[in-house]
Amino acid sequence: MGQNLQSEVRLRPVDLARGHGLSTQAIRNYEEAGILPAADRTLNGYRTYTPLHAAALRAFLVLVPGHGHPVATSIMRAVNQGTVDEAFRLIDESHAQLSDDRRTLQAVERALRGLGPAAASHPDTAAGPDGTFIGPLAKKLGIRPATLRKWEHAGLVRPRRDPRTGYRVYDEADVRDARLAHQLRRGGYLLEQIAPLIAQVRTAGGLQPLEAALGDWRGRLSARGRAMLTGAAELEAYLRERGFRDGESADSG
Repeated sequence: MGQNLQSEVRLRPVDLARGHGLSTQAIRNYEEAGILPAADRTLNGYRTYTPLHAAALRAFLVLVPGHGHPVATSIMRAVNQGTVDEAFRLIDESHAQLSDDRRTLQAVERALRGLGPAAASHPDTAAGPDGTFIGPLAKKLGIRPATLRKWEHAGLVRPRRDPRTGYRVYDEADVRDARLAHQLRRGGYLLEQIAPLIAQVRTAGGLQPLEAALGDWRGRLSARGRAMLTGAAELEAYLRERGFRDGESADSG
């Protein structure tokens, strides 16, 4: 009965947009993307929305900070299509990625303890006495050789050239820098942000710049985790608005 009463409340696109600082075009775009359920139309062809659409909009906007725009869109689209299990799968994957990012952060922190050419070398990526070439290093890091060349151009790594072959040769310090660059890139840092950090570590031997970067990274992961909790609560409210109960599928209306 509550749903029937809610369905009698009619909202214009501007009514949904105004409360969130959005444009009416954004509301139409969200509907076309499947983020909002399909709107009813008046006899004149104007869209009309209900509190259910308002709940969908709230859920989406709160999901975005934790899951990102593309994943939040896919979650809402799945719910609105009645495939709630798919929405849950997407949420699970997002949480798994956050957990993986936390492990990555911990790996960087371990790599920085006692940072030095020898201490920072990982068994899987350590250079031999004569160094390592670009192909083997890229393979062990799980990246393309072109990525290492791009990092070299940005000043993140500085391999020497073999005088006989002209091939790039990475010594232990280069491998350390490549590992740090790889981990920081996974943490969302841009090349122009990473370069001065690595340069300062090289010249001063200090960890302060990287410690500050890792502190910022840790804070962003925590914020993402909390945003996921907030998003889950708002999505649960939307599912109940749609009449979804545990063990049931939401309707596809």
